[in-house]
Amino acid sequence: MADNLGSSMESDGHHNYAGAASGDGGVKEQDRLLPIANVGRIMKQILPQNAKISKEAKETMQECVSEFISFVTGEASDKCHKEKRKTVNGDDICWALNTLGFDDYVEPMKRYLQKYREMEGDRAAGGGGHSTKASSSSDARDQPSAGAHFMFDPSERSKPSASRGF
Repeated sequence: MADNLGSSMESDGHHNYAGAASGDGGVKEQDRLLPIANVGRIMKQILPQNAKISKEAKETMQECVSEFISFVTGEASDKCHKEKRKTVNGDDICWALNTLGFDDYVEPMKRYLQKYREMEGDRAAGGGGHSTKASSSSDARDQPSAGAHFMFDPSERSKPSASRGF
C-alpha cells in the first residue's frame, strides 16, 4: 500500500485528506497541493491563446484537482491494503475511478496506461540489452520522458456524463 502521507483514517475506514493540512501536525499545504504553476499551465492548454486566468481560478482548480487525486488514490490504496499489496498501480487507479463513479474517465485512462506501458517497453527494448538505469547520463538526456510523447486528453471521454454535469 502506498503511504497516505497527510491523511487521517476516519471511523468509516476512509481517509480524510482535506484535514491533513489543518495544523494538526499533518502535511503542509504546499506538500498537499499540486504546484500552482503546473495547474495554470494545464488550464492554459485548453483556453484560447489570449485568455487570462485569475489567481482565484488557479487556486480553486489547484484545490479541486489535488483533492480529486487524493480521493481516487485513497480508494486505490484501500484496495491494495485489503489485497495485502504495497504498491498502487495504474490498474488500481482505473478500478478506483470506476468504483467512485468516474467511469467516463476509465477508458481514456486505460488507453493512456496502455500507451505508457508500450513506450516503457520500447525504451527498455531499445536499450540494446542495457537497462535504462545503466545508460549514460547523455543517453538519458536525449530521451524525452514518457509523458512528453502524449497527453491524457479528458475530451476523449467515452460519453458525456449527465449525472455529474461534465
